[in-house]
Amino acid sequence: MTKMITQGETIAAIATAIVPQQGSIGIIRLSGNKALNIAQTLFIAPGKQKWESHRILYGYIRHPQTEQVIDEALLLMMLAPRSYTREDVIEFHCHGGIMPVQQVLQLCLEQGAILAQPGEFTLRAFLNGRIDLTQAESIRELVSARSQQASQMALAGLQGKLAQPIQTLRHHCLDILAEIEARIDFEEDLPPLDENAISQGLKSILEQFESILNTAEQGELLRNGLKVAIVGRPNVGKSSLLNAWSRSDRAIVTDLPGTTRDVVESQLVVGGIPIQVLDTAGIRQTTDQVEKIGVERSRLAASQADLVLLTIDATVGWTSQDSEIYQPIRHLPVILVINKIDLATPNLSQFPPEITEIVKTSAANHQGIEALEAAILKAINQQKLTANNLDFAINQRQSAALTRAKIALQQVQITIAEDLPLDFWTIDLRSAIQALGEITGEEITESVLDKIFSRFCIGK
Repeated sequence: MTKMITQGETIAAIATAIVPQQGSIGIIRLSGNKALNIAQTLFIAPGKQKWESHRILYGYIRHPQTEQVIDEALLLMMLAPRSYTREDVIEFHCHGGIMPVQQVLQLCLEQGAILAQPGEFTLRAFLNGRIDLTQAESIRELVSARSQQASQMALAGLQGKLAQPIQTLRHHCLDILAEIEARIDFEEDLPPLDENAISQGLKSILEQFESILNTAEQGELLRNGLKVAIVGRPNVGKSSLLNAWSRSDRAIVTDLPGTTRDVVESQLVVGGIPIQVLDTAGIRQTTDQVEKIGVERSRLAASQADLVLLTIDATVGWTSQDSEIYQPIRHLPVILVINKIDLATPNLSQFPPEITEIVKTSAANHQGIEALEAAILKAINQQKLTANNLDFAINQRQSAALTRAKIALQQVQITIAEDLPLDFWTIDLRSAIQALGEITGEEITESVLDKIFSRFCIGK
């Protein structure tokens, strides 16, 4: 049992984000054998409402000693085993805001509940057999999804589309292991082992491993998105480009060079892929200490970006300053953005020949944004990170475990080729089976569980 969970305790937490003056509903969630008793102690349901599972009661939450009414609320009961955790689950649906939910949570704690750890409700769902580990991770990914495709991919994992092939492959490995161990224990009573069939079975499993592993980069792109930095000299229109692209006024736009003193971020979605756009300070030599810090942060943001939009002014063209900016980032994917094309026609021959992707824009007139997005998607596809038609995608932890399983099965193939005794075959087969079990949670350590669920929000 992982240290995150105390056996038999009833846990409580605020299950919704609480934003002052903005949240209309706040939910306090409880799970455990005291949940129903706490609800009956705190909640008054007027009239003849029935306290039955999967019913919603209307009433008031009041202090059990002072009888002071804390809030008008709804109460939702989901009794075991038909609940998220397969324990008794109670939810108080209160008015949003800090005070009502905090007071209700405090009353729950005073009645014997303990404060839930991050992800502990989902952890209990896993430990009680309602979901496997891939589904638990998919829940976190669904909550944090930043695009529709990422949401659909997480939902596919929640529906078991990842767990099913992993479990099938693990069962195939177990069948092969059983065949081999049977020959070790009862060699005289069974026909000879068909080594060719074993080899073909391993080959088929490894091919399926490879197919699943190929989804890792695509999944990473959909989950975490692409970091795109807009860099260039001062006053070339970087902030105007960000504002036109994001259809907002995130960045201050003036005719004065050096207006942007820090990195401004905006979250966009392009072709189903989350994009973190960084509008950086104009890069130039300056004696202004504040601007100098902004320039250094700009250089750092550019060096850490997945893609750089090197922006220049069409009325000025390519300058020696642009060459200085380009040199440190030339190893990165770079799209040259020629802005202010409404004011001048650029000379395309003056740009570095290795920059093959050039987009012309007029940020002030919102021109060229679609071409810019098309160029970004092209750059992503050139890196073979297309995110289309994914039924599911493994994450980094699952990829690492599957890679260990792949290496173990490849070692079994070597063992067979070298004609080593059957006992040697079983060693690596067991390693592969254990690695596959770590993906679904059939074989998992407490430290791994703690690491996974500590990334969840409290209340989930």
